[in-house]
Amino acid sequence: SGYFQDLLNKSEQTLLETFPSRYGELYSQNDGKIFKDLYSELRQYYRGSGVNLEEALTEFWSHLLERVFKAQNPQVTFSYEYLDCLAKQYDQLKPFGDIPREMKLKATRAFIAARSFVQGLAAAADIVKKVTQVPMSRECTREVMKLLYCPLCRGHANTKLCDNYCWNVMQGCLANQADLDSEWRNLIESLLLVAGKFNGAAGVEYIVGTIHTKISDAITYMQENKDLITNKLFKSCGNPKKGGKTPKVEERRRKGKAAQEDKSTVPSMENLVLDVKATLSDIQDYWISLPNLFCNEKTIAGQGNEDKCWNGMARARYMPERMGSGLANQINNPEIDVDITKPDMTIRQQIMQLKIMTNRLRNAYNGNDVDFQDTSDDISGSGSGDGCTDSVCVKTSSGDASVVHTQTHITHKSKSSEETGNSAYLHSWSRLLLAVALLVAFSARW
Repeated sequence: SGYFQDLLNKSEQTLLETFPSRYGELYSQNDGKIFKDLYSELRQYYRGSGVNLEEALTEFWSHLLERVFKAQNPQVTFSYEYLDCLAKQYDQLKPFGDIPREMKLKATRAFIAARSFVQGLAAAADIVKKVTQVPMSRECTREVMKLLYCPLCRGHANTKLCDNYCWNVMQGCLANQADLDSEWRNLIESLLLVAGKFNGAAGVEYIVGTIHTKISDAITYMQENKDLITNKLFKSCGNPKKGGKTPKVEERRRKGKAAQEDKSTVPSMENLVLDVKATLSDIQDYWISLPNLFCNEKTIAGQGNEDKCWNGMARARYMPERMGSGLANQINNPEIDVDITKPDMTIRQQIMQLKIMTNRLRNAYNGNDVDFQDTSDDISGSGSGDGCTDSVCVKTSSGDASVVHTQTHITHKSKSSEETGNSAYLHSWSRLLLAVALLVAFSARW
């Protein structure tokens, strides 16, 4: 969120540095509180608070009209009734031209896009964190230990795993995670759509970074049309009693125009947008690519070595077919007994969070305001897997435990070493899933 905060801070700083000399009493009343309050409201809205952005902007322009009108007519003391009449004439007078309407439309869309994008990145990172905390089942721990260590136990230290054997084990272990794929892709696509709104003259960067310029343009418009606006107001609300010194309007006009030349913002976000788009595209298929990440080319035998790889029982060809991704495709998995009727509830909840966030992003892309609430939950999984016991390597590909093959595990392994091996693997498992948590870093930058 830092980038958009910097845009706002730069715009406000420019206003605070230039408006006192350009607009004198108009700014100095209450030390520019009207402008500081506006930026405060914009920040609160961006952070996801309950601020109504349209109402905040409408209130700002109403207060600014009163301030400018008083500054243009310092010789008059206006009653509350007269100022109330002034406020009621706002729509007919259009004292700031079309700038308030244009700013409300563009700023609202810009802030909706900016905060929805940051919220989307944060939601994605939070979902990854929660999915990472889902523990492996006891059977999955057993089969992964078998996959990793049985070739060593049977004297095939240099034999790589059969591709489909490794694939089927990991597809069974990551079946629930793979079910995130569809909604995860929808979220990434939505983030990419919203990111497309950031660059260009109508983009978020320009609009957020030049708020001070639009305010200056509006004041200049009212100064240049002072006589016309004042005559219309006097006809509608009456002529107030005058007296005092006439202000130096022409000097104020020149200073007001000078504000149009200052359009400074923080450096362009073009490279930042390109970086995040590339990263989002790279992780679009993350959940269904996990088996491949685990069964990489350093682990599996590869093509041409199908008869010389470890198939779970021997150095030979692996015959069972390759399983598809997702829970529903594991009903006939020869390596992992997966109960497809009992999906992991933590992951199901994260699928729902993906749907909710995607819907919010789609609304934001279309310019519709959305209510961002904290969608986090404190649900955590339970259970743990056993170590590689003496019976791990005797289960056949058919799953029939009664068919026993020659046991070749080292039987004098101490309990502590088994736990150490299991703990080390679980650590690597978490590290594998956490790879995508780089989203956290991107959400911090934005």
